[in-house]
Amino acid sequence: MTLQASVRVALRALAANPLRSLLTTLGVIIGVAAVVTTVSIGAGARQSVEAQLTALGTNLLTVLPGRVEAPGRVGFGLGSAQTLTWGDALAVQRSIPGVEAVAAEFSRSARVVAGPYNDTTNVSGVTPSFPEVRNWHPVEGSFFTDQDLRSRARVAVIGQTVRETLFPGGESPVGQTIRINRALFTVVGVMERKGSTGFGDRDDVVFVPLSTAQRRLFGVDYVRAVYVKVREAGRMGEVAAQVEGLLRERHRIPEDAEPDFVVRNQADVVQAFTGVTRTITLLLAAIAAVSLVVGGIGIMNIMLVSVTERTREIGIRKAVGATRRDVLMQFLVEAVLLSAGGGLVGVGLGVAAARTVSAVAGWATVVTAQAVLLAFGFAAAVGVFFGLYPAHRAASLDPIVALRYE
Repeated sequence: MTLQASVRVALRALAANPLRSLLTTLGVIIGVAAVVTTVSIGAGARQSVEAQLTALGTNLLTVLPGRVEAPGRVGFGLGSAQTLTWGDALAVQRSIPGVEAVAAEFSRSARVVAGPYNDTTNVSGVTPSFPEVRNWHPVEGSFFTDQDLRSRARVAVIGQTVRETLFPGGESPVGQTIRINRALFTVVGVMERKGSTGFGDRDDVVFVPLSTAQRRLFGVDYVRAVYVKVREAGRMGEVAAQVEGLLRERHRIPEDAEPDFVVRNQADVVQAFTGVTRTITLLLAAIAAVSLVVGGIGIMNIMLVSVTERTREIGIRKAVGATRRDVLMQFLVEAVLLSAGGGLVGVGLGVAAARTVSAVAGWATVVTAQAVLLAFGFAAAVGVFFGLYPAHRAASLDPIVALRYE
């Protein structure tokens, strides 16, 4: 019997019990839909994390201060140590050939007022190279200049959230006056929208010249972060080591002592986050795949029942010339059709579920061809694996015994 004939016979057998066939494939349908949905959510989360981290700046090294653990002792990690200065940033830019640009930042929460509207937001003192280094540019007006930095000018560039809060009427804030901690500032630009992350709303910020923030607003002489843009991605590790060596020398820290700063590689951060999301996705997909195995067991159970019910039919087929291979093929095709049909329905439900999650919950989901093929291929493999035993049992029946079966 040809494969085409086996498929026709299998379809007729399955159509004879449509409800039982549907219930048999239910486990496969749920399993495939769960795999497609979880993998799509995981892929969307990974893509979203990569996009958000990349938007923070490419080829970026971040130098952060250490943590003060006890009087006179500085520990490893981000914290309150007042060890970094604008002079450190300038030394990095002048002394390390692989550095393209350097920016420094000091930020603190402050009250910002514009007319009848006010808000408590993050005020960041930064240097004019900040947009280039952090890949974040103004969409209205312009960023402040080196002259503004030298003269401690009272100019500000605001984020989109601050604009919506302080200027809700839709008018352009460029040229308008705002008050930060009772000091008047002129808005010279509005930054492009960056969106929020798990760490907060990046658009809820006001940028002012670093010298203005240090001297006129907060009365400090240190910075909270130094951002280093490296010319070539392949030299990130080399430049990071050079930055650490230079700052150790400037801060007079011996090689065997813990530094009072941390150098973080943006590429390492991206890799770590994507690795975590990939692991979580694989774990969820593996859990979802368990239902596929359960569905396969259900298929095997029903196929064994079918073999028992059709024992006389098997005997008649063998009596009129059907070979062992023909009977084996007939029942194996039925099992594969059940699992493959359930796989197709499950793929459709999985895609629909992923889109529903994206629309309702606002999560980013990405349905990839690899996820669909993986889920469908696994479903078909489940049909072959769990259909082999019932098919082998049917093919092994003695035709004489089968004809006498009641």
